[in-house]
Amino acid sequence: MSLEALNERVKTDLSYLAFGGPDWLQPVSRPEGHVYDVAIVGGGQCGLSIAFGLMRERISNIIVIDENPEGTEGPWETYARMVTLRTPKHLTSVDLGIPSLTFRSWWEAQYGPEAWEALGKIPRGEWMNYLRWYRRVLGLPVVNEVKLELIEPAARGLHRLHISGAGAASESLLARKVVLATGIQGGGEWHVPEMIKRKLPSSLYAHTSEAIDFAALQGKRVAVLGGGASAFDNANYALSAGVAEAHVFVRRKELPRINPIRQMEGSGLIERYAALSDADKYEVMAHFFKHNQPPTNDTFERAASWPGFRLHLGAPWLDVEAAEEGAVVTTPQGKHVFDYLIVSTGLLTDPALRPELKLVEKHIARWGDRYKAPDRVANKLLDAHPYLTPGFAFTSRDEEGEKLLHGIFTFSYSALVSCGVSASALSGIRFAVPKVVSAVADQLFLDDRERILSRFYAYDEKEFVGEWPIAEAAK
Repeated sequence: MSLEALNERVKTDLSYLAFGGPDWLQPVSRPEGHVYDVAIVGGGQCGLSIAFGLMRERISNIIVIDENPEGTEGPWETYARMVTLRTPKHLTSVDLGIPSLTFRSWWEAQYGPEAWEALGKIPRGEWMNYLRWYRRVLGLPVVNEVKLELIEPAARGLHRLHISGAGAASESLLARKVVLATGIQGGGEWHVPEMIKRKLPSSLYAHTSEAIDFAALQGKRVAVLGGGASAFDNANYALSAGVAEAHVFVRRKELPRINPIRQMEGSGLIERYAALSDADKYEVMAHFFKHNQPPTNDTFERAASWPGFRLHLGAPWLDVEAAEEGAVVTTPQGKHVFDYLIVSTGLLTDPALRPELKLVEKHIARWGDRYKAPDRVANKLLDAHPYLTPGFAFTSRDEEGEKLLHGIFTFSYSALVSCGVSASALSGIRFAVPKVVSAVADQLFLDDRERILSRFYAYDEKEFVGEWPIAEAAK
């Protein structure tokens, strides 16, 4: 099968499901401009699949905005530096149950079934190519180079999105519902230890989420702080780009070996997580946080195979300082000098860290507001996560915030405690997207309840037009 043939198969499959039928929502008219039923912020894998899910629900008055140029949405062409995805290739995700939309169908259409059987894990670049095709074949309404600056709750259940960028036709747009499909960083900010920010110039370090000029580091000595998967991805990437030495420093005395997501994928814990009590959810995620995602075996082997690879266990950074020869790092084993530091210390989650939420964040309920965890598992990082509905909607700390937050959903890493491994891993997308889509659709329906029900009660179109005489029928 060719890619052209697969494109036709997708169209056929969707036509069998009556995809693209008329919307059931009535347009909302406002003097200040067009009103979208839903604005999705983020055109990566989550934003695209949510858009597709809404269109399947006959909600097509939507827009997807993304701050990046077309084809570079998400992390895959920027800061993701793994060779392959970490997820097993057979797990489905953004296809939402349509076989012809799966990565496997796309791959086999180009390379054949034998190539699928021979494939180990999905190459990172090919995953991005697949997402580009997915967007194109479905005709999803994405506008690139548009950045959300601020969400301003407006009158009558609307939200004004203040936007900027080369793709922005105006300074704002109006939407009834807003879905923040902003990925792993969308719930807070990337974390750099305060000691590094305070004591080193920015020319000596970068977080793994940032652009790094690896060409300028050829022949140099580089240190990577962190023991998770991303640390080894970056070490391998640096060495393949010509770095002379890449030293990975891990606080723990032993590398993490257990990846809880693998157990969750087969146990029902991903798809049924929402059914747990708050106590169970908190306990599950406290346990999850104990196990930093380890590198995949192939990633570790690639990194370790380079002559310049060094691994330092039980080696937290006690101090850093700038020197004439570079950055000096102090660990319990002594001092080390490097030309550059790469910081792989993850992120912090808190709505207060998101500039687009600054008008409403004080009203957003956190887990610390709603649940008092036992001391043995209490974790300030978990407590700072927003307390969401099972449909990924923000909830309010107070009565004032209920109207302001109505219609704002977050499908980002910040949903982890409330909704489980959903927007934070490919393994959860196929289960989580239908939930947020259903919640958005339900809210739109209930907002329009009076109008929809009045039309139902007033409906009097005759369907049966038979003329058989009643008297004859009674004989």
